[in-house]
Amino acid sequence: MTDSADILPTGHQVIQGYLKTLDGSPGVYRMLDAQSQVLYVGKARNLRARVSNYARPSGHSGRIARMIRETASMMFLTTRTETEALLLEQNLIKQLKPRYNVLLRDDKSFPDILIAKDHAFPMIRKHRGKRGKDGSYFGPFASAGAVNRTLNQLQRVFLLRTCSDPVFESRTRPCLLHQIKRCAAPCVGKVSAEEYNGLIADAEQFLKGRSTRVQADLARDMAAASENMEFERAAALRDRIKALTQVQQGQSINPKGVAEADVIALHMEGGQACVQVFFIRANQSWGNRDFYPKTGAGAEAPEILEAFLTQFYDDKEPPRMVLLNTQVDNPDLVQAVLSERAGRKVVVGVPQRGEKAELVENAARNARESLARRMSESATQTKLLDGLAEAFGLDGAPQRIEVYDNSHIQGSDAVGGMIVAGPEGFLKSQYRKFNIRSAAGANSDDFGMMREVLTRRFERLLKEDPDRQSDAWPDLLLIDGGAGQVSAVHEVMAGLGVDDIPMVGVAKGIDRDAGKEEFHRIGQRPFALQRNDPVLYFVQRLRDEAHRWAIGAHRTKRAKAVSATPLDEIPGVGAGRKRALLAHFGSAKAVARAGLQDLQAVEGISAQMAQNIHDFFHAKG
Repeated sequence: MTDSADILPTGHQVIQGYLKTLDGSPGVYRMLDAQSQVLYVGKARNLRARVSNYARPSGHSGRIARMIRETASMMFLTTRTETEALLLEQNLIKQLKPRYNVLLRDDKSFPDILIAKDHAFPMIRKHRGKRGKDGSYFGPFASAGAVNRTLNQLQRVFLLRTCSDPVFESRTRPCLLHQIKRCAAPCVGKVSAEEYNGLIADAEQFLKGRSTRVQADLARDMAAASENMEFERAAALRDRIKALTQVQQGQSINPKGVAEADVIALHMEGGQACVQVFFIRANQSWGNRDFYPKTGAGAEAPEILEAFLTQFYDDKEPPRMVLLNTQVDNPDLVQAVLSERAGRKVVVGVPQRGEKAELVENAARNARESLARRMSESATQTKLLDGLAEAFGLDGAPQRIEVYDNSHIQGSDAVGGMIVAGPEGFLKSQYRKFNIRSAAGANSDDFGMMREVLTRRFERLLKEDPDRQSDAWPDLLLIDGGAGQVSAVHEVMAGLGVDDIPMVGVAKGIDRDAGKEEFHRIGQRPFALQRNDPVLYFVQRLRDEAHRWAIGAHRTKRAKAVSATPLDEIPGVGAGRKRALLAHFGSAKAVARAGLQDLQAVEGISAQMAQNIHDFFHAKG
């Protein structure tokens, strides 16, 4: 029986007790429950005024009232300005992930187009991550597909190279891209550096939205070439103009009056939210992406959109304009924060008429349709999870299913794979792969490999979250295999003290035919499902996805092993030096035969490094 003295008081009276120690400073506050778990992180222009609102016994929304009832203590951090408070609030939200805060769960980076300027003949390519390389960046694009389409257009119109520097240096004749009129072949002198840099300048003008000017210049050059009877050059320019015209026709839906903006629309329904983001750069639509933020147990639209904006632009440069369909709680503050991050003025607003309003309405329609599709898929997924619980005798529908599989070829390059699924479908950001370290891989011991994978997975989970407070703990384990695999997994889990997690082995029947799968559980007879049962199809999808993931990891590891060279074993020889050596000598064997002076002649190889490389191969005999 729990002593009543051990139960911490909660509610508005607890919050009231903090008022006497607070002043009117701006800052950030944290609300914690009786187990010291953070319930909510908030910012305030005036901490005392904000906390006094929570201290009122009534007048709150259902969400805020629940949060207050659970609050047992609070923590405070003062800041110099409200802007600093907003930045600190979002950092803490991303770190702590409180239950009552709005959380942006998709934090993937967006790709750019990079025209690298570290070579006499600049290369154009897709770039993702920090903009640290010398060159011109254009983006962000919503997806790799949007980048690839634009790169394809640039190749057709401007004939720019996309090959890597080592490939460029090693070419002795034009590649296929030149033959199909996608590259000017600067690698073999088909175009001078001056002419090629003119193509680069035209491509940059195009990416800045000045395609009409580029087309006029091309038409003028074509006329001049024709007048000088340079008919081959005139024909090439004609083909480029034709390609550019086709590109412009495909861009007819692009806005004419909005040069640079992110168009962001929120739609809410049934307690769920979808935020649609359209990227407008250089008067061109560079794609869109939908997001489904966690709504903080019932937050309203202005709070959700404000939290989305501050978290979304935490590691991205804001454009000059952000167009919204719903006003945020603190528009001036959000605009100040985004302007500070961009280092220039950023305008945040809700347009009421004209082309900007049409862009926002289009984004809102897409958000509405995307959420409707997601809710329909979610309803289907919920039915499948309920059916899975019934078929396998679980206490309730699983919220996190982990599926495990191994892949190897006669023990070589053995890899274990884990995929995760739940009410929202496959959670690909949660997938994991395990390089098999023990002798089980070399011995083709599938049971041993599964033991290693499960041991490593749950030892780490126990270390990170021994009290099982996070949602990283599965409700169901699916193992690709029969009774032997399930027994091996049960042995591992029992040894770790976590044998209360249900596990099911999925084995093909005696004919190894899809649809005749047998299911194995500890202490129970194998059983099967009807061939037309949707739950059976669902389990097959889960197993096939785990199989695909494990095989993909195995192929990647095998390809890396095939492409490995002795250079990988030399201390101090990283990817850059390896490329330089191979580009200079042509092969690892040639590097091994090279003398000290030859090694020192390679760019980036110092005298000491050349000695290390020479000694490595000499010691090898």
